[in-house]
Amino acid sequence: MNQPAPVQLVAVLGRGVVPPGTAVASGDDLGLTRGDGCFDALRITNDADGLRVHYRAAHLERLGRSAAQLQISDAPAPTAWNELIDLALAEWNEPGEAILKLVLTRGAESSHSVPLAYLTITAAPDYTPVRRGVTAVTLDRGFRSDAFADAPWLLGGVKTLSYAVNVAARREAAVRGAGEPIWRSSDGYLLEGPTSGLILARDDRLWTTPTAGTGILVSVTVGAVLDAAGKQGVGTGEALFTVDEAIDCDGLWLASAIRGVLPVVELDGHGVRHDPAVTSVLARAAGFPAIG
Repeated sequence: MNQPAPVQLVAVLGRGVVPPGTAVASGDDLGLTRGDGCFDALRITNDADGLRVHYRAAHLERLGRSAAQLQISDAPAPTAWNELIDLALAEWNEPGEAILKLVLTRGAESSHSVPLAYLTITAAPDYTPVRRGVTAVTLDRGFRSDAFADAPWLLGGVKTLSYAVNVAARREAAVRGAGEPIWRSSDGYLLEGPTSGLILARDDRLWTTPTAGTGILVSVTVGAVLDAAGKQGVGTGEALFTVDEAIDCDGLWLASAIRGVLPVVELDGHGVRHDPAVTSVLARAAGFPAIG
């Protein structure tokens, strides 16, 4: 049976809201032909508390860093993005959760690379099942854990449009019977998920993967969780962990700005300890509902 098309809204900088399905990029746009651009994704909720974009400032800051590292000249300032977001939100009436995606490309090759900026808002599916727990497998990323330390051309920490490898990793995880992939460095350390950050509980502390040298993306959601934990007196830190250490930890989570804080209950075929009460605390710290 055919699934109904998701409810969606599209807005383009300089044009405003346009009908879904409207062409917004030319055939030679460098974001399409070379993946030369960046994006960021934010969660929207529309409920009794009103219409909200979660962690807007932090995501816009990260998008700005990505654009700067890509050296995209004339990238929109946060003010321009905020105006476009507000324009789109004024026409978004769908209840529940939605995904706001901000997209920036270097532009069309034929127009001397004038940047293209647009956004989409799409009604989100029900993420309740994965918020209760996921199985995961580790996949070799092909880099050492320190490969990005002296290689800025590898664009470590940039949320680029070149996402084919990330999507391929998700397909491979499904082939192996797992719900989520987690990147593993070639020297054996866990890095991040292709679409999520990593949180690990061990020695009465919460840990995440260091960004320096590893090339992983700074996670807004991981940052929110660790910040809340620190304010509650829970120790936090950054460290590299092997697969065996992760399997033996007190809790392992994949943190996504859209899907939430997902407890990993199985890694590479081995069970991982999981306390639903702890997951609920971490989820609420990131602005997500607690899952019973």
